[in-house]
Amino acid sequence: MSATRQYHRIKLLSLMLAGVMACGTSWVLANDILVLGLFKDMVILKVGDAQHKLRVGETSSEGIKLIAADSDEAILEFGGVQQTYTLGMHQNARSLVQKKTVSEARVWSSGGMYLTAGLINGLPVDLLVDTGASLVAMNMTDAKRLGINYRYTGKRGVARTASGMVNTWLIKLKTVKVGDIELHNVEGAVVEGQGPSTILLGMSFLKHVKMQREGNLLQLQLKH
Repeated sequence: MSATRQYHRIKLLSLMLAGVMACGTSWVLANDILVLGLFKDMVILKVGDAQHKLRVGETSSEGIKLIAADSDEAILEFGGVQQTYTLGMHQNARSLVQKKTVSEARVWSSGGMYLTAGLINGLPVDLLVDTGASLVAMNMTDAKRLGINYRYTGKRGVARTASGMVNTWLIKLKTVKVGDIELHNVEGAVVEGQGPSTILLGMSFLKHVKMQREGNLLQLQLKH
C-alpha cells in the first residue's frame, strides 16, 4: 500500500471514529439519566432504554463515569461535568453538559445528619457536614487509607472533643471535593484513635461556601 493511500485510509478511519463518537454523544444528550439503585461504590442507572451497573471509576458505553457512590447518592461525570444524583433522580444529559458555571453541591439529610460522598486527594470518602468542626477531621484509619503520612508531615496538637482532650496531627489536604466544589490545600486534622467514625467536613472547607437549607436539602455554593 502506498504512503498516500495509507494516509487516506487512516484519515477515513479517523473521520468514521469521530462520527461514531459524535453520534454517541448526541444520543446521550437526547436521553435522560435515571438512577435506579444506589450502593456502596456502585450505582445502577438507566440512560434512555439502556441499563448499566457501574462501580467507582467505571464508565458506561455512553461516556458516563461513576466518581463516588453510597446508599444515599452518586456522583456521575459526563462531558467533563460532575453531578450528584439521588435515588430516582433523573436529568437530561444536555442540561448537565450545559450546566451553569457556578460550582455547587447538594447534600440530603439522613436521620438529621447531612452525609455526602466526596473525594479527598482524589479518593472516594463519606463526609459528614459539621459546622462545629473547625477542620476537615478524620481518624487514623481513614488517614492511612487515604495515604496520608500524618506522623511525618503533620504538626502535633490537641483538640477538645465530647470525650475530652485528644491528640491530633494538623495536616494539609491536597484536594477536597464535594459535588462540583473542589478546594485545594485544605486544612485538616487526624485524630488519635478511631473517632470520628465518619470524616467531618468542617469549617476549613465550609467557610468557602454559601449554605442554604431547603427542607431536607442542604445546598452548598462556592463563594466568589
